[in-house]
Order: sequence, then C-alpha cells, then structure tokens
Amino acid sequence: MIPAALTIAGSDPSGGAGLQADLKTFHQFGVYGMSAVTLLTVQNTERFESVDPLDPAYVESQLRAVTDDIPPDAAKTGALGTASIIEVVSEWAEANACPLVVDPVMISKHGAALIDESARAAMRERLLPHATLITPNLPEAAALAEMDVNGLGEMEEAARRIADMGCKAVLVKGGHLSGESDDLLFCDGASEILRTPRIPTQHTHGTGCTLSAAIAAGLAKGQSLRDSVRVAKAFITRAILSAPGLGHGSGPVNHHASLDDLL
Repeated sequence: MIPAALTIAGSDPSGGAGLQADLKTFHQFGVYGMSAVTLLTVQNTERFESVDPLDPAYVESQLRAVTDDIPPDAAKTGALGTASIIEVVSEWAEANACPLVVDPVMISKHGAALIDESARAAMRERLLPHATLITPNLPEAAALAEMDVNGLGEMEEAARRIADMGCKAVLVKGGHLSGESDDLLFCDGASEILRTPRIPTQHTHGTGCTLSAAIAAGLAKGQSLRDSVRVAKAFITRAILSAPGLGHGSGPVNHHASLDDLL
C-alpha cells in the first residue's frame, strides 16, 4: 500500500506555502497526502492581508475523520494559530503514535504574526513532547528557547534547550544567517551541520513548509530520521534553484524538483 501522510496546517491561497505546499511535496515523494485545515489566510507572493483560525472543534472533527478511515504513517504541523487548536492537535498526537514533524510556524514570510504568546506556551508545554522532530528557523528557535540565536554555537544551545522540552530531535534552520546555508540537526544528544551554498534568490516562499513536508514524507516511507532530513535538505535546495519564478514578490519554490539519485 502507498504510504500516507497528514498535514495539519493553514491554507495559503497562492499555493506556495501551507497545506498546499505540503500536499504537493507529499505527492512528489510518492506519498498519499491528507490535510486537516487549522486556519485560513489571505496572502500572495507580495502581501499578507489576514489570518482566521478555525473553530478548534472543527479541527478536531477533521482529525478524527481522517484518522478513523486512513491512519497516517506520518504527520506534520504547520501554522496552528491558537492555543486551543494546539491543545486539540496535542491530544490527537498523544493518541496517535505515528512520527510527527512540528514546523513551529510563528511569523509569515511577510512578517505577520501567526500565533500569540499563549499559543507559544501551549506549543512548548503540550505539543513538543509528542514531536519526533521540530524544525524552527532562527527567530522561532530564539522564541522557543528564550535566548538570542545568531550563530552555530547558539543554534546548538537552542536545540539542546528545545530538546529538553521533550521532543526527540531538533532541526534549527540557518536561513537567516549570513554566508552559507547551515542547518543544525540535534539528535540523540549529538549535533550535525547540514551545509549547502546560499542561493541568491527572492523566490523562497514556503521553504519551511516544503522542507518539513519532505521530512514527513520520508518518515512515512520508513526512512530513518537522519536520512529523511538529509534527503529533504537536498530536495529543498533543488526546489529553490529551480523555482518557477511565479508572482511579483517572494515566489514559490519548485515542488516538482527532481528526486533523481536522492531516494
């Protein structure tokens, strides 16, 4: 049977990020994609206008409907919006033992806040203990670890602090650093640097969603966490390099990037 993966995330009508990016990525990896919508946004490559979280009971109903019929082999979260929705997702994760990748989306590409402090606290206390992997960028790592994160040493310390909250592994993304694009994977008490050349482009909308979805797809197919992260890192690099150039602002990456020699 084809492996199945579930994204629990918000909607991006422009298709570059959110659950739309996740589903495209699942498909590219040969994984059957399912979704539970957490919030709606009005945005495109140039601007972010609004965000509207759904009723937590509606999110819970979606999760129950999917899981009762097609239990996922892996799941990932994106923008969750409110502490109440995070609580619903945490309860679902506690009851379903599939690998869970948490992309702690806090700020949109355009700088709009997507969760408040109560939601951040709920993420730390309720959701992270159920995470197989969490994939914060530098501002998200700083917010979760409650420290400044500006270099590799601070990335490792932040990863250790976040791991102490209960998640099994942490991937701190270094896209906000200057110089090379260094990500830091902290797993089983050890750190590993994943380095790729920085790509000069404005077309990076949805990179975090796509990366975390690619990792979840690898886990759904039975790959190890480290292999899933390495393949996903190579895939997102290709996706950025071959971005289709859509939109007038920060355009989407190429969700149809080649997986040849990666799988």
